[in-house]
Amino acid sequence: MNTLKEKSGNILELKEVSKFYGYGLLSRVRFTAVDSVTLSLGNKPQIFTLAGESGSGKTTLAKIALGIIRPSKGEVLFKGKSLWKLNNVDRKDFIRNVQPVFQDPYDTFNPFEKIENYLFNTAKYVKGLEGGRSVLDLVESKLSITGLNYSDIKNKKPRELSGGQLQRLAIARALIAEPKVIIADEPVSMIDVSLRIGILNIFKKIKYENKVSILYITHDLATAYYIADSAAIMFRGSIVEQGDIESIIKDPLHPYTRELIDSIPDPERGVWLTTDAKRQVVELREFSARGCKYAYACPYVTNVCKSRAPPLMETRSGHYVSCWLYHSAPPNTDED
Repeated sequence: MNTLKEKSGNILELKEVSKFYGYGLLSRVRFTAVDSVTLSLGNKPQIFTLAGESGSGKTTLAKIALGIIRPSKGEVLFKGKSLWKLNNVDRKDFIRNVQPVFQDPYDTFNPFEKIENYLFNTAKYVKGLEGGRSVLDLVESKLSITGLNYSDIKNKKPRELSGGQLQRLAIARALIAEPKVIIADEPVSMIDVSLRIGILNIFKKIKYENKVSILYITHDLATAYYIADSAAIMFRGSIVEQGDIESIIKDPLHPYTRELIDSIPDPERGVWLTTDAKRQVVELREFSARGCKYAYACPYVTNVCKSRAPPLMETRSGHYVSCWLYHSAPPNTDED
């Protein structure tokens, strides 16, 4: 179970959130995509990174936070109210205050629709402006934050712009709502490497100048280190380590975090994107493990690791880790 100290005044909170999917004959076998995760955003402007390899549950968690999918267990709270019990007025407030930026900018926009229509419609229907000069002024001001001008996109369709321009437009569209939180799911992974730093700098600018909190989701710890204030490391649906980004990168505690950091110079090491059948079987065992999900790969594994899931506990100030190396094992542990 992953738990952290509760904080007050948050815009968005996920409390003990889990998501289960069924597979096998008649979907009788339960697959845990997200396992008892607690996170909070919006107490003060920050960039919080959720990092982990592909398939670790990051995108599922993002969709839960955005209200796209409903958790199987736990609560999503918006300004202290359950997201799935909001009335129409509060639901509109949620949509305005919690905005997404998705991975693929080409999927964000209809290829047959003019780009400016997305921006104007967001100003009218999400922000609530009636139209005219006030809408154009708002659109132009948010475009300028991303380094674009209205003249760059006027009367243009998505196919006439580059991927980098479209991702900047996706950020501008989110900013038009003037949100308190932006959830950015792998926003630079499909952008040319030479353009990524520019997108990351936009997010940093948004935090400082627009006072927006950003949940930045990535598999790339190099970009996480560049952009984030704090981070959580996710493995097989669980958060295994969380804290200040400097502390996590320079002095990681969990063995999986160390493996992830060691993989940065060599993208082929430790990422486990193989289609090998044996590796896939191990991944299923990790997701369904009753103990630590990293036990099958950890060089420090003991019997307690295989039988009991370690709690996410504060090991040093502001730094949390879910690992029996740093906590006392429970008595009467089952032997495997």
